[in-house]
Amino acid sequence: MDMQNNQNQPSMGQMDMDHSKMQMDHGSMDGSMMMGGHMMHMGNLKRRFWISLLLSLPILLLSPFMGIVLPFQTSFPGSEWVVLIFATLLFFYGGQPFFAGAKGELRAHEPAMMTLITMGISVAYLYSLYSFVMKQFVNPQGHYMNFFWELASLIVIMLLGHWIEMNSVMNAGNALQKMAALLPDEAQVVDSAGQVQTIKLSDLKDGQIVLVQAGAKIPTDGVVIAGESSVNESLVTGEAKAVEKKTTDQVIGGSINGDGTLRVKVTATGENGYLAQVIKLVQQAQQEKSKAETMAALVARWLFYAALVIGILALVVWTLIAGFSYGLERMVTVLVIACPHALGLAIPLVVARSTSIAAQNGLLIRNRESLEAVRQLDYVFMDKTGTLSQGVFQVNQVVANQKLKQTELLKKFASLEANSSHPLATGILREVQNQELSYQPANHVQTIQGVGLQGEIGNETYQIVNAKYLDQHQIAYQRDQFKQLAAAGNSISYLIKNHQVLGLVAQGDVLRPEATQLIKTLQTMHITPVMLTGDNELTAQRVAKQLGGIAYQSQLLPDDKEQIVKSYQQQGHHVMMVGDGINDAPSLTRADIGVAIGAGTEVAIDSADVVLVHSNPDDIVNFLNLATATNRKMVQNLWWGAGYNIIAMPLAAGVLAPIGIVLSPAIGAIIMSLSTVVVSINAFLLRLNKID
Repeated sequence: MDMQNNQNQPSMGQMDMDHSKMQMDHGSMDGSMMMGGHMMHMGNLKRRFWISLLLSLPILLLSPFMGIVLPFQTSFPGSEWVVLIFATLLFFYGGQPFFAGAKGELRAHEPAMMTLITMGISVAYLYSLYSFVMKQFVNPQGHYMNFFWELASLIVIMLLGHWIEMNSVMNAGNALQKMAALLPDEAQVVDSAGQVQTIKLSDLKDGQIVLVQAGAKIPTDGVVIAGESSVNESLVTGEAKAVEKKTTDQVIGGSINGDGTLRVKVTATGENGYLAQVIKLVQQAQQEKSKAETMAALVARWLFYAALVIGILALVVWTLIAGFSYGLERMVTVLVIACPHALGLAIPLVVARSTSIAAQNGLLIRNRESLEAVRQLDYVFMDKTGTLSQGVFQVNQVVANQKLKQTELLKKFASLEANSSHPLATGILREVQNQELSYQPANHVQTIQGVGLQGEIGNETYQIVNAKYLDQHQIAYQRDQFKQLAAAGNSISYLIKNHQVLGLVAQGDVLRPEATQLIKTLQTMHITPVMLTGDNELTAQRVAKQLGGIAYQSQLLPDDKEQIVKSYQQQGHHVMMVGDGINDAPSLTRADIGVAIGAGTEVAIDSADVVLVHSNPDDIVNFLNLATATNRKMVQNLWWGAGYNIIAMPLAAGVLAPIGIVLSPAIGAIIMSLSTVVVSINAFLLRLNKID
């Protein structure tokens, strides 16, 4: 994708509108969650659960439990009518999300949990209604079993399960809106008479000239036509260094101007600029990101088909043997027993427990599918700046000439940089503080646009400049030394007085102390680490070597990273992406698992499935360990939940009737309850083996 010249992009408003549509497919970005193709809001689900619970209480008190009258139950003349009224209200109100979900699943020809639940509650309600009519109006002396108790318990338990799951992974935030917010609301336009007027960003047009003051956000993509400055593009590109800009250089909307003042000719407005292209990449990735079908959905699908086939066979066979009434009762018993009480809680309880453990250990899990995706993980792609490195400048080397000590050189640098917020100044001041050196701020400090600073220390004038300034003014310095330090990924600043170099400070981004061990651990887990960075080739090569010679790709734009992730996925690989910047947002969204560093941008965090709250790379391994343990519990619970159905359905159908064994609804209900208890206890036994 051409990041600079795409004239057919939607407006920011259209992007926001498209994004809200996308949420219907992608999942919980605003406290909402997909339930089988139906969007359910957290507040609606919570309210529906509590109302359904109240509606179910009279049913649970007045209706027998699969033919068994429990000790706390009672009845009175007309109590059957009370049960019917409350069951009808509960069926249509509490069951509505499942009906909508089943409709979506069947429309997609993928019956799963919603279809299985809908089948269970529909059969329970309709057969119970049939039993009520027969007993009240047709044959009062006959024996007709109803399943109103099972109807109520299934609806309430399923709503509870979905509430638990939604609550455990609910998140807030909108990555696309926060991307758009990176651009200022207004721009200062210079007209043909040289007058400056402020207009709305939406009114800005190609070819206009905008004035960008020192420290201001650049409102749009464009070309510098006057002025020099250093521009911080790290939020947009991920590049740690401040980038020097002069006439004819391109600038990116959303980046932050440094100390100089720039005049920029607009080449791409907010609708078709670089940032808008990144937004579109995130949209496309959200729409196209392939969600692996969850284990619970697969199990529920097979249970649905199994229950349907076994139930129909039971109806046909027992109708031939004992008549339609008995055959119908057998079929209904099979279908009601297939109701996934335990299965409906099996996964939500594990997810709730897992996300709780994760939160206690600095992991925010925003998408439950990320836990299951770990099972097939092949590659972990990692952004360099802010993920493997600290994303801040650190003084790597101080070189003073023979007339000056290193500490004196540093103090003079600090004096000139005392009131600057430039990233290089911050690094120098931090080093001086670490060495506990004292200094006095310089006087009459002025910015040398695109170069550095000038000020007075004592009664003498000093300047901080770059190598380009030295070349332009023919000031002697050691070029071989400069090339060596620059090749190691450093930014070099020189201190001069009277056109003589007094010394230099070399600063560079440094690796996180945990990064090397992270790489080794991933490799022992048979997962291949790959570094993706917007930094130059020399810097990327140096960092990759420090990390043990891992694979890397450098000088990448956001669409490059996203395309790399996509290409690996198309080859059948499962990919995790770890990043912290806006430039990582499309690849975080595209990856099977997107992991954001907690200290990164809000845009990256809102694009991710998992957030490392403490910004510690070790937590990547902790997440992988937790996900592995979670998957193990999920499988165990699915066997407990589905295993009951696998055994109970054939017995309820009467497959062992020739030897006198037929599973009664009462026994089936007891086993079902025990299965629910087992999956609940098993979920709370989940633990995390955290690395030190």
